Amino acid sequence: MSVRLAALAALVAVSAIAWPAHAADRLSLDEAFARVAQTHPDLRLFGARQDILSADLERAALRPAWVAGASVENAFGTGEASGLDGAELTLSLASVLERGGKLDARRTLAQSRIDALAVEREARRLDLLAEVARRYLAMVAAQRQRDIAELDIAQRQRTVAGARHRLQAGASPESVVLTAQAALARAELDRARAEQRFAAARQHLAALWGERAPTFDVVAADPTALPQVASFAQLTSTLEQTPELAQFVGERRIREARLQLARADAKADLDWEVGVRRLQATDDMALIGSISMPLGASRRAQPEIRAAEADLTALEIERESKGLSLYSTLAEAHGRYLTARLEVDRLRTDVLPKLAKAEAAAERAYRAGAISYLEWAQLQSERTAARKQQLDAALEAQRALIEIQRLTGAPFVAAPAQATQGGTP
Repeated sequence: MSVRLAALAALVAVSAIAWPAHAADRLSLDEAFARVAQTHPDLRLFGARQDILSADLERAALRPAWVAGASVENAFGTGEASGLDGAELTLSLASVLERGGKLDARRTLAQSRIDALAVEREARRLDLLAEVARRYLAMVAAQRQRDIAELDIAQRQRTVAGARHRLQAGASPESVVLTAQAALARAELDRARAEQRFAAARQHLAALWGERAPTFDVVAADPTALPQVASFAQLTSTLEQTPELAQFVGERRIREARLQLARADAKADLDWEVGVRRLQATDDMALIGSISMPLGASRRAQPEIRAAEADLTALEIERESKGLSLYSTLAEAHGRYLTARLEVDRLRTDVLPKLAKAEAAAERAYRAGAISYLEWAQLQSERTAARKQQLDAALEAQRALIEIQRLTGAPFVAAPAQATQGGTP
């Protein structure tokens, strides 16, 4: 299994638009992965569980204990049995002879639990890394939202300047200036909101490794740089190796071992005892021995056997259900990614360039008095809305990539993303 989520492979490329120069140390996605892998309690807990299961294996490998005994009979009675004259002293050794392979069944069950733990840990690790990627993406999203707000502020400032110029020339009323200033204030509010989201997302990410007062920044990145992914058919072929389904292999071994142990219980164990007895009255020695076996062991074991068989059958149904669920989730995530990637590309290559040219032309026309403020402001709003739409689509695609990686647990990029010509207009 890959130890690194590839879902944000394109995201960690350095972008031309950076966060403020005075920002704290920048945290890469790989570094965030490493911090969680080293410190998260859910992963450290598996070490303690490993120790517990290892102790269970040692206990399961123990054979029945030997029992040493001593007994005195016919002593301290009345008549001829008074005192120790007629006493009989017996020294014995006893144990249980297990039948049906119970020892091997116990060891197999304990070992299968240990083997399943590694797969369970891998599944939990992938879930945690996916959560790291999602929270890291939230920081990058806030970063880019701030960038969009900065661009909007710049164009709104030009609008305010143009409106003032026309007001001074007597070509437009004061209401136009006030309206332009209100639009500028909204853009500044968007920037403040993005900064607040960034701080909240940083705290949310740092909580995964227990940091209470984080000051780090993230590597500046372009979430709209989306890679190509493997075909859906290729991705579905990797589902069989995903930890979520691999856990069923380990669970099957556990339930098979339980069934084996239940069948072994159908054969009754033999209790045996041997010893030596001293007859005080005649000063003679004699050997003793006994053997016993409970009756009806096979009948009493049948309910447990049937329960273990039903449990094993249910596991196959559970696995089938999980497989269908994973397939459906993968299909949905793959479809979301392709749709979002198409939207990002079309906005980059078609919509945004045209809006940029239209907004520039509208600015020239407004300054020349050919159009009203509302027409220019509407184009500015359209351009900002298109930028936000592209970012939202890119974030949706990145979330889908994270989900695909979590489901498959293996690198999925089929080919590198095509380089974009320039930044976002």
